[in-house]
Formats: sequence, C-alpha cells, structure tokens
Amino acid sequence: MGGVAAHAGADGFEVRRELFATDGCAHLDALARLGDRIRAAGLWAVYSTPATLFADDGALDRTALSLAIDEAAVLQARIVKLQLGGTESGVATDAATLDWLMSAASNTRARLVVENGQLRAGGTVRAFETLFGALPSQSGIAMTFDTGNWRWTGEDPLDAARRLEPYVGYVHCKSVMGEGARQFAAAPADGDTRFATLLARLPGDVDVPRGNEHPFIADSTGAFDADAQRQIARIAAF
Repeated sequence: MGGVAAHAGADGFEVRRELFATDGCAHLDALARLGDRIRAAGLWAVYSTPATLFADDGALDRTALSLAIDEAAVLQARIVKLQLGGTESGVATDAATLDWLMSAASNTRARLVVENGQLRAGGTVRAFETLFGALPSQSGIAMTFDTGNWRWTGEDPLDAARRLEPYVGYVHCKSVMGEGARQFAAAPADGDTRFATLLARLPGDVDVPRGNEHPFIADSTGAFDADAQRQIARIAAF
C-alpha cells in the first residue's frame, strides 16, 4: 500500500498496528524492514496503535506508551499515535503522571499524539481540555483530531475544533455514514460544506499533516489507485 500512497501523491503512510495480519508483523525486525520499504517509496511514516495512553481507571499506561514508542522508533516514524483512553470523567493529571508522560515524549524522535476515539471514555472534548490544560504548552505532546469519531461520542465536531485547535498536531480526515450501530467511515462528499468548515477551523500548516482515514473505492480491475489519488488531492485542496 505504500506504493499506492506514493503514486497517489501522499507524503506519508500511516502504519496501523491493529491491521497487522499476525503478531509477527509487530516484531522489531519486521517493523524495521517495513520502515525501509516506506522510505524507499519516498514516504515518511506514522505509527498508530489502538492502545490507550490511559487505562480504564484513568491512570497512565506506562507499559503501552513505552511499547508504542519503541515500535515507532524501529519504524523510524515521524509520529506515534495512541488513543487517549481513561474514564468518562477524564484522565490522571497529577504532577508525577505529567512528569513521566513528558519525559517519555522528550525521549522519542517521533511526535507523541493522542486521538479522540469512538467511546465516551477518551472521546469527549472535556477529556482533552483536561489533559492539555494541565500540560505545559511546550510539552511535546499533541492531539490527533479525528473529524468523524466525534459522531460516535455525540460531540459537536465544530465545537471540538474551536476548543481544541491549539493542541492539534495531526488530523484524521473522514466523514461518517449511517446511524446508530451501523455507522461507518466514508470519504467526505463533494461539496460537503460542513466538512470544509470544520477543516478551516483546524491548523492547516505543514507541521500538522492531514491523513485520509476512510476506505478507497476499487475500480473494475480491483485497483484503488485512481480513487486514492482523487481523495488525497481533495483533502489537500480543502
């Protein structure tokens, strides 16, 4: 897929740990080889793990963070991304937790980002405001703003963008189709003014990359290249 991404005009490629075919794909030597292939295609890497930065009780999951950082380092990723996690009330923000978190972030070449997920725990605006309000402005930690996941947690994306824009370091671009339990990610529709308005409220400079996080449509030969090229160009043009 890295070759498809490069031919479609992408600058980077997101490696998603949950999509690995086997656990062996996450071994450090396998990640190193994958990183070599991504760079050979002229791309830089994001390393994404479904692990949560904070556990179900709200405490920092140091083991999950350390593993994600180690795996991202072998891949030579530019960004390492975890879900926020925690409880519906938020996450731990005591001094010891914040010190350990910032120390871990400062000891990795990859920028540490946390994403709003599809569960209320780790998917509310307040949880992110609580964490980033407690962190110093130069903490080295940023947010992945997923434009579609707010739909699952019942939050208003435009309100989220207004309140969280200063903390955003990466944007996952997608729309959501369907209702209730039958919701799924989709490419933003042509002429989707609400999506365009949302992106306009988020950082758009080169230091805040945007990623297409939705399925591409195959052509009659089963290839995704044409739709990938079109969708990447559309997001770049918003």
